[in-house]
Amino acid sequence: MRAFLIEPSPCVIHGRPIAYQKEKTEKNKEYSVLTIYNSLTQTKEEFKPINDGKIGIYVCGITTYDYLHLGHARMMVAFDVVTRYLRARGFEVNYVRNITDIDDKILNRASENGELFSDLTDRFIAAMHEDEAALAVLPPDIEPRATGHISEIVDMVKLLIEKDMAYRADNGDVYFSVMNFPDYGKLSKKKMDELLDGARIEVGELKKDPRDFVLWKSSPDDGVGWDSPWGYGRPGWHIECSAMSTCCLGDNFDIHGGGSDLLFPHHENEVAQSEAATETRFANVWMHNGPLRVDNEKMSKSLNNFFTVREILEDYDAEVVRHLLIASHYRSPINYSEQSLQQSTSVLERFYNCLKGLDVANAKSLTNSRFEKAFFAAMDDDFNTPEAFSVLFEMVKEINKNKEADPNLANQLGALLVRLANLLGILQSTPEEFLRSNVATDVDEAEIDQLIAARKQARADKDWARADEIRDQLTAMKVVVEDTADGSGWRIER
Repeated sequence: MRAFLIEPSPCVIHGRPIAYQKEKTEKNKEYSVLTIYNSLTQTKEEFKPINDGKIGIYVCGITTYDYLHLGHARMMVAFDVVTRYLRARGFEVNYVRNITDIDDKILNRASENGELFSDLTDRFIAAMHEDEAALAVLPPDIEPRATGHISEIVDMVKLLIEKDMAYRADNGDVYFSVMNFPDYGKLSKKKMDELLDGARIEVGELKKDPRDFVLWKSSPDDGVGWDSPWGYGRPGWHIECSAMSTCCLGDNFDIHGGGSDLLFPHHENEVAQSEAATETRFANVWMHNGPLRVDNEKMSKSLNNFFTVREILEDYDAEVVRHLLIASHYRSPINYSEQSLQQSTSVLERFYNCLKGLDVANAKSLTNSRFEKAFFAAMDDDFNTPEAFSVLFEMVKEINKNKEADPNLANQLGALLVRLANLLGILQSTPEEFLRSNVATDVDEAEIDQLIAARKQARADKDWARADEIRDQLTAMKVVVEDTADGSGWRIER
């Protein structure tokens, strides 16, 4: 008999239609072994889902008191790639990413603004959805909010107290007793004596041990809170994720993910309170994406190098930003800089220029080719996107080689290139759309189109001098004219 009752009904289904969730690729496709680096064991392991063909993933989302910043985007895009690929590989994925909508930072910001905390969180949740859509991040299947799971949180805290794994302090706060959970530190590999060094009890806390962490915070009668057996209050941050993940996926599920900055103490505390309550293994595999740096420094408002997604998208195409976030392995650090964004722009221009003139919409994508096998083998190796990109670059060379020699093969390879790239969330525009979307804001596209039309007419009239004059004028504007059998196109030279 399970110690903790799981009711999936409070979890709100968000986004993806069921038909898409269950969609599979070609049957009988041969794959290499899928391996994932498990932060718990600190090694790459062959991935074996709990239920054959189905995967439950929980990823810690954001605390909604401000706009999405680039570090948040790194996490969202990393696990978007993971879920896209797992679905393409034939798995039925139930992807849960939570929202923290009650927290000290939220309450403080709402107080500063003179507004209800729920109005603040609703506004930034809506903004988050806009930003993730701009970055081609597919919505999670379930997007639970902490405030929608108070009853589950209270039940879990109550169970922990009954099991002598938690205690109520005289001020109404409830703390988890770290000493009573022998496996504490198994995820982060921290030792109990190491944790004691530097640990302290803050003013107002009534912990029995400096290492203990809060499960429930008491609130004044006129403050934000909910009734509980220990008095009026609200949940601590760590317990929220334990309650939401087990509610949506069960006591034991396949993958738990998040940023590497959450490994300790947040994820360590999740393991402790969840396994103490359910008396079973929490998540089988732990995945952590690497940190994001700005010009080789930690992103921080104090260093004046803090960027929101919205600020970056004012100057750069969203697909360029997405490429930057996935070009490195998800576990590796990413360095954000003007140079790295220019490199991502150049890479995407190389892809789109390769696709120019191809009829990929009507071409049949090659299946089971050496390129597809190599791409899937790379992604099966702990979602190795750098190696997957090297396969795509090989395809570009092959396409360019066959554009004239074998146009039909070039079209088929182009269709495959787009299909594989879509698994990474890129090459979702047409070449014309992308190449023109990166035009500087001071470029008059209407004027360029008029000059292109005038040059076309001059060529039709065999007025070669006038045609060359217009081309020189366009060149001075850094406009590259590209003549094809279907007409003349243009792009901005970088």
